[in-house]
Amino acid sequence: MSTVAPGLAPAPVPGAAEAVIDTTTQTFTRDVLEESRKRPVLVDFWAPWCGPCRTLGPIIEKAVAATKGAVRLVKMNIDDHPSVAGQLGIQSIPAVIAFQNGQPVDGFIGAQPEAQVKAFIDRVAGPAGPSDAELLVAEGEELLAAGDTGAAAEHFGAALKSDPQSVPAAAGLAQALVAHGDVERARQTLALIPDSAAGDPKVAAARAQIELAEQTGKLGEAAPLEARIAADPADLAARFDLALLQNGKGDREAAVDQLLEIFRRNRAWEDEKARKQLLQFFEAWGPADEATLYGRRRLSSMLFS
Repeated sequence: MSTVAPGLAPAPVPGAAEAVIDTTTQTFTRDVLEESRKRPVLVDFWAPWCGPCRTLGPIIEKAVAATKGAVRLVKMNIDDHPSVAGQLGIQSIPAVIAFQNGQPVDGFIGAQPEAQVKAFIDRVAGPAGPSDAELLVAEGEELLAAGDTGAAAEHFGAALKSDPQSVPAAAGLAQALVAHGDVERARQTLALIPDSAAGDPKVAAARAQIELAEQTGKLGEAAPLEARIAADPADLAARFDLALLQNGKGDREAAVDQLLEIFRRNRAWEDEKARKQLLQFFEAWGPADEATLYGRRRLSSMLFS
C-alpha cells in the first residue's frame, strides 16, 4: 500500500503522469465532460484521509497508463471540491465514475484489485492491448525457444524494469538464466516471486528447470553410464542418471525413452521414481512441448495397456 503525506494526493506510479490530471469544480467541465467526447474519462473521487483511496490510486493509475492515452484519469479531492460528488450522489469513497460523450456511464465504489480495475477499463474503453512489459515477455519467450538465452534474459529483464510485478517476466528471466548456465541467479530471481504466484505454470516450469539443472550438474559424463547399461540393461540407476544427462543436453525424447524403459522394467522402482521424473520433465518443458506430448502418449499407452 502506498502512503502519502497529509493533504497530498497519492503519488502517481511511474509512466502514469501523462494520463492523470487533477481537476477542480471550475475545470471539471473542460477536464471531464468536454474531454470525454474524445475518449473515455475516469474520475477518481478521493480524500487525503481515505486509506482505501491510497490503495486504489496506484492501481488505477497503472491501469490507465497501460492504455497509452486511450483513457484519461482525472482525480478530484472531495474535501476541496465537494459539489460535483454531491451532484452525482456519491456518498462513499473512493468512487470512480466513467464518462463518455459528456455523460456518466459506469462506475464502482471502494478499492478494487488490479484485475477488476483492468476489467472495468476494458468494459468502458475496450481492451487496451498488450503492455510494453507483455510485449517484451513475448519477445523473450521467442528468443528463449530459439536458444538465444542471453538476448532472452535481456528482454525479460527489461520487462521487469517496465513492470516489477510481472510474474511472467520474472519466471522467464529465471528460465533464461538456468538455460544460460547461471543456476544461482535463476534461483535468486525465482525467490523474488511472491508465494501467491507459486502455482503459476511458468513459475512451476522455472522451478523444475532449476531442480533439473542442479541434479544434472552432479552426474559427470554420459559415456560411463552408457557402458554400464550396455553391460547390464537392468541397471536402472544408470538409466535414470543418463536420462537426466540427455535432458540437460537437449535430447528430450531420448531422456523420455530411458525413463519409460525403467518404468516398463519395474514400475515401482524406488517409489515410482521414473514416473515422477517424467512428470517433472513435462512440467519443466511445458504442456505443448513436442517431447512432453510424446512422453505423455507413450506413458498413457503403458499405463492402460
